[in-house]
Amino acid sequence: MNSNHQGRKLLILVGSPRRDGNSAALGEAARLGAAAAGISASLLFIDDYISSFLPDLRHAAAPSDRYAELFLEHFLPADGLLLCTPVYWYGMSAQAKAFFDRSFSHYAGSGPEPERVKARMAGKRLGLAVASEETYPGAALGIVHQMQEYARYTHSDFVGYVHGAGNRRGEVARDPRQPLAAARALGSEFFTRKYSDYRLETPRSHNVWEPAASALSSTPGVLP
Repeated sequence: MNSNHQGRKLLILVGSPRRDGNSAALGEAARLGAAAAGISASLLFIDDYISSFLPDLRHAAAPSDRYAELFLEHFLPADGLLLCTPVYWYGMSAQAKAFFDRSFSHYAGSGPEPERVKARMAGKRLGLAVASEETYPGAALGIVHQMQEYARYTHSDFVGYVHGAGNRRGEVARDPRQPLAAARALGSEFFTRKYSDYRLETPRSHNVWEPAASALSSTPGVLP
């Protein structure tokens, strides 16, 4: 158990309608990894909370489903979000997309609620687990790019993604790239995995990975 995880909350959202599908398997593997590391992790299915898309808020009332509960009571208090989605037409599932689209109803407009919501949306750690029928690596890259842009927009850290291949339920376990093990590792390292995304003015060292103290002490000309 890592003390760096103390009090951290990870929300794992599954955007597939299959309760026993490959996206769910990746999410459960990540949950187990997070739990083993002492992270408080919960796994939810978006289908249980969303029944419609974002309406035109100027002319229609908000849908009467459980989205507000999912967004306000589960997502905002979480320190990290891992989205698990199948690849549908080289994008995320409609359920997953609706989760992000519907958030607009909570941070748009004026008044205290939008400002509180925007403050709590920012600064999270984000991850992605993708299941596709294709092993072609580019099949998932559109979703990866979308998550990266969401991370930058909300000043959050996109700490990594896992891509597993499978079509039948649970078939992702047979992928020789071992995506379930990778998802478990992502869950356990969610709040400690290094993230770097530099801009012109970002202070940074010349090293991406700092050498261990033992390596420094054994390097000629470098004082321990």
